[in-house]
Amino acid sequence: MTSALGAAGELAIRSLVERAPLASSLAQAFKDKGFTLALVGGPVRDAILGRLGNDLDFTTNALPQQSKKILQGWAENVWETGIAFGTVAGKRADTTVEVTTYRSENYDLDSRNPDVEYGKDILGDLSRRDFTVNSMALELTGITPQFLDPFNGLQDLAKKLLRTPGKASDSFNDDPLRMMRAARFASQLDFDIDSEVITAMKNLAPRISIVSAERVRDEFIKILMSEKPRIGITILVDTGLADLVIPEIPKLRLEIDEHHHHKDVYEHSITVLEQAIMQEDRLQGPNLVIRLAALLHDIGKPKTRSFINGGGVSFHHHEVVGARLAKKRLQELRFDRNTIEAVETLTALHLRFHGYGDGEWTDSAVRRYIRDAGDLLIHLHVLTRADCTTRNRAKAIRLSDIYDSLEARIGILMEQEELSKIRPDLDGAQVMEILNLKPSREVGAAMDFLMELRLDQGSIGEEKATAELLNWWKNRASK
Repeated sequence: MTSALGAAGELAIRSLVERAPLASSLAQAFKDKGFTLALVGGPVRDAILGRLGNDLDFTTNALPQQSKKILQGWAENVWETGIAFGTVAGKRADTTVEVTTYRSENYDLDSRNPDVEYGKDILGDLSRRDFTVNSMALELTGITPQFLDPFNGLQDLAKKLLRTPGKASDSFNDDPLRMMRAARFASQLDFDIDSEVITAMKNLAPRISIVSAERVRDEFIKILMSEKPRIGITILVDTGLADLVIPEIPKLRLEIDEHHHHKDVYEHSITVLEQAIMQEDRLQGPNLVIRLAALLHDIGKPKTRSFINGGGVSFHHHEVVGARLAKKRLQELRFDRNTIEAVETLTALHLRFHGYGDGEWTDSAVRRYIRDAGDLLIHLHVLTRADCTTRNRAKAIRLSDIYDSLEARIGILMEQEELSKIRPDLDGAQVMEILNLKPSREVGAAMDFLMELRLDQGSIGEEKATAELLNWWKNRASK
C-alpha cells in the first residue's frame, strides 16, 4: 500500500509546509488523541503540481463526532453541514479544512443521496475515490510523513490522464456525478480521459438523472468557470451527459446540408464563450453570468430555424425564444434568481446592437439600449463583441468599429445625462399632486409616459414635463 517517500512525496510535503503550515498542527492534534490523519485527494495532486491552495481535505480513522471535538479545539470556526456523510469542516486563519472519516459510499438505483459506511483503513478509502490522481495521500501522523499511491496516480498525473482506481462502471454506478467530475477535471487540468472511462460515461450517462439538480449545477459551474471550458462541455456533449443535464447545448449541433449553409451554431457558441472570457477583465475577472449568457445566447435557434426559398436559413425571434429557454433551464438547475434574470436579459438583448446599422440610431434609441441593459450594460458590451465570430476580417473590423462608436455615444450621453440614474423629470408624488390622483394604476401609466418622454427627449425639466403630462392626461381622458 505504501510507496517509498520519493521526489513526488517530498514535493508535496514541501508545498504543504510552505503553503499550509497549519496542517502539521492539525495532524498533531489528531495524533495526540490516538487517531491518524492524512492529506488526501485534490490537495495532494495540487501540491505535486505546485498549485496547492488553502482549502485542504483530510481523511482519518476518527469518527465524525470525534473529529468535531478535535476541530473545536484547533479551529476558530467549525461547521458540521456534512457530518451525516462523515465530514466535519473548520477554519483557522486563512486555511479551511474538511476532515472525513474513512468511508465507502454507493448509490441505490433510485437514490439521490449516497449510503455511507465508515471504513477501517486508508486503502479502502483511497480505493473509493473518483480518479487515480485523486487517490494519493500524505499520511501525516506517523514518525515521518508517508506518501501513499496505491493506484499509480503519480504515473497518471505525469501522463495527464484521468483513470478510475477500479472499474469505471463500478465507480460511476456508485456515484454518477463522477462522470461530470471527469469533464470538470479535464477542463481544469487540461487532462485526457482514459478510453475505458469515456466508454463507461457513454453507457451510464442516464444514471446522472438520480443526482440532485444542485450537485449537477455545481459541477457544471466548475466546468464553465475553468480555464478551458470547451474541453469539458465537449465531453458532456460527446458522452450524452449534456442531453440529460443541459440538452439545449447538443441541440445546437444543427445539421448543415449542401443546400442550406450556415454557421455551426454549437461551434459558434463555444467560440463566443471563449471570446467573452478574453474580455472578462472588463468585468473584474471570471464572471459566471457572462459565461452562461455566451454559451446559451443562441439556444433559441433550433426551435426557430426555417429554410428560405432559394436557399439560406433564418432564426426569426430566436433571442426571445432563447431567453425563455435559458430561464427554464437555469431554473431547473436551481440557479439563483439574480443569475437567471441576468442571463435571460442578456440573451433577449444580444441582437439589439445589429439594429444599430452604421450608427443611425437616435439618442432616444441609445437611451433605451442603456435603460434595457441596466446594470448589465458592460456584460452586454462583452457579449455583443464576443458574438462576432465571422472569418471575414473586413466585416469583423467594420462591426468592431461600429460598436466602438456606439460605446462612445453611450459614454457621452451617460456623462451628459447620468443615464445610469435615469429617471423621469417628475416623481410619483408630483404626478399625484398635479393630476389629483391617489396611488393607482393611473399613476403608474403616467410614470410610464414620463419615462418614455425622458428617453425620447432627454431631460426637459419639471415645467415642460408638467405641461406634457397635463396634455397627455387630457387626451387620455377624451378617449
